[in-house]
Amino acid sequence: MLVFETKLEGTNEQYQLLDEAIKTARFVRNACLRYWMDNQNIGRYDLSAYCAVLAANENFPFVAKLNSMARQASAERAWSAIARFFDNCKQNKTGKKGYPRFKKEQTHGSVEYKTSGWKLSSDRRYVTFSDGFKAGTFKLWGTRDLHFYQLKQFKRVRVVRRADGYYAQFCIDQERVERREPTLKTIGLDVGLNHFLTDSEGNTVENPRHLRKSEKSLKRLQRRLSKTKKGSNNRVKARNRLSRKHLKVSRQRKDFAVKLARCVVQSSDLVAYEDLQVRNMVRNRHLAKSISDAAWTQFRQWVEYFGKVFGVVTVAVPPHHTSQNCSNCGEVVKKSLSTRTHACPHCGHIQDRDWNAARNILELGLRTVGHTGSQVSGDIDLCLGEVTPPNKSSRGKRKPKK
Repeated sequence: MLVFETKLEGTNEQYQLLDEAIKTARFVRNACLRYWMDNQNIGRYDLSAYCAVLAANENFPFVAKLNSMARQASAERAWSAIARFFDNCKQNKTGKKGYPRFKKEQTHGSVEYKTSGWKLSSDRRYVTFSDGFKAGTFKLWGTRDLHFYQLKQFKRVRVVRRADGYYAQFCIDQERVERREPTLKTIGLDVGLNHFLTDSEGNTVENPRHLRKSEKSLKRLQRRLSKTKKGSNNRVKARNRLSRKHLKVSRQRKDFAVKLARCVVQSSDLVAYEDLQVRNMVRNRHLAKSISDAAWTQFRQWVEYFGKVFGVVTVAVPPHHTSQNCSNCGEVVKKSLSTRTHACPHCGHIQDRDWNAARNILELGLRTVGHTGSQVSGDIDLCLGEVTPPNKSSRGKRKPKK
């Protein structure tokens, strides 16, 4: 599946109707979550059936205006939060398990339509929403060319409200596969705060620190917001300016992660990286802001995505002792976080700390790939010789004499 995003251009009245649809979708999602909390043994299909009950309720006439499939999509969102909570409990995840919470009214939100309630024009330049809210026709603005895909390939659309406007995300039934020439190179990646990235060849990428660079302007906008009167138009304007600035920082961070991940994957045939538990690392109050600003998890997700697109092997290895072990002799060399140079007293190997860790990560990644799906030599010989390997039922039994 491909997801393309375009901006919607319409009138203020149309935007208000989209707001009503988004608020209704959030109401349905919260109502389904409350229904699950108040009743036992509620499943996914029970929540979908409860959407029809909400639409027929005279106390909530606005729910019937929302498209039936859009109501079901809101129920699916509620169930995804419930299923994630159950999975965390079954896996005994440390810390909070992520109990589902109600969505509050915010500057952003979304409503999702499946196969009905909307229609894309034949020239792919306009989209029309025809549910009970009747938001009408919007013009599509964006750099994505939708003419390469048939109308039947557009499976669903999600309307997203952000600080700078309204966007439409189209889900297209098309698998993305790109071909590339093998580079015959393998690489190990070590992420950090001094340098965002250090590979096993010693190359480094500077940490952009998008949030740190924008902190001064963000603090100024936050002070202006705090001085406005609650409920006034000036407060709405100040909040929108602050939201736009935060949106810009998040877009800068995403753009950096996407471009760097694509470059790393295209330049190697195997990429090894650390399986970091960022959720636990941000508990350090001295480094929490810097770790969150680096967005290591987002970078890893894009590396794994481009690995599937380009057919490159991506391996996540345990991060234990990758910075302490010597990449030359394998001996353990204890060092604090402030020690940035690896100096091995056993073999005399001196190297940058992150470079040494990247080499260890690559070695662990190659070990993992080498043992994945392999067979022991004895089993291979038995299969080639057309001899059935012994099992529990045949042990201890003699073969009949000829």
